Amino acid sequence: MSARIAASIPRHAELALAGEAALCDPSGALFFPGLSLLAVSDLHLEKGAAFARRGVMLPPYDTAATLARLAMVLETYRPRIVVSLGDSFHDRLGAAHLPPVYRDAICALTAGRDWYWIAGNHDPDAPVGLAGSAVDELCVGGLTFRHEPSLRPCAGEIAGHLHPGARLVRQGRSVRRRCFASDGERLVMPAFGAFTGMLNVLDRAYAGLFGANRLMAYMLGADRVYPIDGTMLSRG
Repeated sequence: MSARIAASIPRHAELALAGEAALCDPSGALFFPGLSLLAVSDLHLEKGAAFARRGVMLPPYDTAATLARLAMVLETYRPRIVVSLGDSFHDRLGAAHLPPVYRDAICALTAGRDWYWIAGNHDPDAPVGLAGSAVDELCVGGLTFRHEPSLRPCAGEIAGHLHPGARLVRQGRSVRRRCFASDGERLVMPAFGAFTGMLNVLDRAYAGLFGANRLMAYMLGADRVYPIDGTMLSRG
């Protein structure tokens, strides 16, 4: 990694998956320096617009906020490959109905890069009118990128979908944060989108995904990532 990149990176957390070193960024992005690959998950672009189509009015700023944060991450790491791990759009109509200003912003982000849109449960179809390759999953070296975690053991798997979050209770104070969840074999990424929530990594939805007593939660702070042993986490 160049000195320029190293000097500009926030206080990230380092881990390894399938022999590949990775950096967990406070934004919720995951960067593999050896592959020049950056992964993000669950952008849920145009979620506000999707709710508005159903008569539920939310502030219409989520896409702008998410794309601005993504642009900052791409400027920091300058990846050659970008993988969006599914649910990039909140519904099937999101890409087709993008306002021109957001479409132009995405075109600028994808330009000059190998960009992969992985199919999600919210957006199973290829995004209309956008550059990049639409795939069900992607294998790069020993890594497998897909939207939903596999129910079988899968070393090197990187998935999204579950929007992991962690709760830490110390001295009577409770802190909840989005997190990367990993046992060193697989990793589930936090949701990157501005209007996305989180599901506690101790919820039964994660049952069987991580090796016993090997779970680590890489909790996202304002300007750094905090590695927390899973045995220190609380439910709720």
